[in-house]
Amino acid sequence: MTHRFARTAGWLVLPCLVAAGLLAWYVTREPASPFAGTPIVASDPALVSRGEYVARLADCVACHSLPDARPFAGGLEMATPLGAIHATNITSDRDTGIGNYSLADFDRAVRQGVAPGGRRLYPAMPYPSYAKLSDDDVKALYAFFMHGVQPARQANLASDIPWPLNLRWPIALWNGLFAANTPYTDKPEQDAQWNRGAYLVQGPGHCGSCHTPRGLAFNEKALDDSGKPFLAGALLDGWYAPSLRADPNTGLGRWSEADIAQFLKTGRNRHAVVFGSMTEAFNNSLQFMHDEDLAAIARYLKSLPGDPQRDGVPWQYQAESATARLDRPGAHTYVTRCATCHGLDGKGQAEWMPPLAGATSALAKEAASAINITLNGSQRVVTAGVPDAYRMPALREQLSDQEIAEVLSFVRTAWGNHGGAVNAQAVGKLREHTDPASSSPIILHMR
Repeated sequence: MTHRFARTAGWLVLPCLVAAGLLAWYVTREPASPFAGTPIVASDPALVSRGEYVARLADCVACHSLPDARPFAGGLEMATPLGAIHATNITSDRDTGIGNYSLADFDRAVRQGVAPGGRRLYPAMPYPSYAKLSDDDVKALYAFFMHGVQPARQANLASDIPWPLNLRWPIALWNGLFAANTPYTDKPEQDAQWNRGAYLVQGPGHCGSCHTPRGLAFNEKALDDSGKPFLAGALLDGWYAPSLRADPNTGLGRWSEADIAQFLKTGRNRHAVVFGSMTEAFNNSLQFMHDEDLAAIARYLKSLPGDPQRDGVPWQYQAESATARLDRPGAHTYVTRCATCHGLDGKGQAEWMPPLAGATSALAKEAASAINITLNGSQRVVTAGVPDAYRMPALREQLSDQEIAEVLSFVRTAWGNHGGAVNAQAVGKLREHTDPASSSPIILHMR
C-alpha cells in the first residue's frame, strides 16, 4: 500500500508542477503589443495635439492630477473595497514617471493593465475599457505624454491594501475572465456615426466604469451593448450613476439626441444639470469634445434599449403645489429651503435650476445621489472657462438627518415621482462617509 501511494503521488506531482509553472508564466508574462520593437516616437506637433484630445476623451486628468499640483503627477487617493490606492505619476519624468516607457510599455499599461516587468495594475485604472482604444489613438496618447506634458519629479504613493490582498498576480486571472483584450471593431450593420459613438462610449470614455453595475468580483457585468446590464446604472462612491439606456425613469428615455449632446457640451439641459462626480468629468473632459463626437455619443446612447421590467411604469407629471401639501412631512422644509430654486411645482427654472419633478434621483430606487447632494452640495460647473453662478449648497449643517430624510421623501413622492421614502439612517451613513463639495471649480490644465 505504501509503494502504491508513493507511485500515485509521484504521478500527481508532475502535472501539479506543470500547472504551477504555467500559472507562474501566465501571471508574470508581458502581453504582446503591436508596438513591440517600435522606436520612441519623435516629437510631432500634430500627433501631440491629437494625443491631447485623446487624453481629454479618456479624462486622464481626473485621476492622475490634483488641484494646485503639477498636471499628471498623480497622488489622487481612490477608495476600493480592499483599501485605498493612489493614482500614479504619468509624466515623462524618468525616475518617478513613465519617461522610460517604450511605446509598447505604454500600450501594455493602458490597454492591458500591465506595467513593465509584468507588474499588474489595479483595475481602478479603466484598462478593461481602454483595451478598445485604436492603435492610432494609443500612439497619439503616448506622443502627448512624452512630448506634451512637462515632466514632474514626484514619487508615487504606496497603496493601503494589506497583505495578502495586495498581491497582484491574481489580477492576471481576473483580467482573463473579465477584461477586454482587443480594440473596438466597427459593426458593419451600423453607420459611421453610430460606430464612432460606440467607440467613444465603450473605449476612451469608459462610461461603463461608473454606469454599469458590477458583479461579485467587482467586474463590470458587461463591457458593451451585447449585454443588457451595460450602462444600466450603478451605485458608486456614494452616488448613483443613472442608466444611460432608453429607460424612461432612470435613464435617457425622455431625452432626445439633441438633449444628450447639449448636456455633454454645456453641462445642463431641460432635464438636468451635472452634479457629483459627473461635474469633474464635464469640467475636464466632456465639454472639450468636438461637436461631431458629442452627436455620435448621443446617437449611440439613444440606440440602447431600456428595460421596462427593471424601470417600471414610465413617470408622468402630476401637477400640485408644495404649499397645498404642508401636512406631509418634509413639505414645509421643501417650501422654505428648496422651492426658491426648484419651484413649488417641482419644475425648476429653465435650464439653470433643474427640475425635481421627474428627476432620475427622485425616481431611482437607490437614493444615494439625492442624499449626497443634499448633504454636500455640488461643485461649480465651468463652461468655456466661466464658472456657473448657481450651485446646490450643502445643507448638512442646516438640516438634521431626519429633516433631510423627510424632505427627500417628500420630493421622491411628489409630482408623480415614485422613488420612495428615505430613512434617516441612510442619511447618517452618508453624512459620516462623505464631505462637502468645494465651492471652487476644479479645472485642471493638461499642460
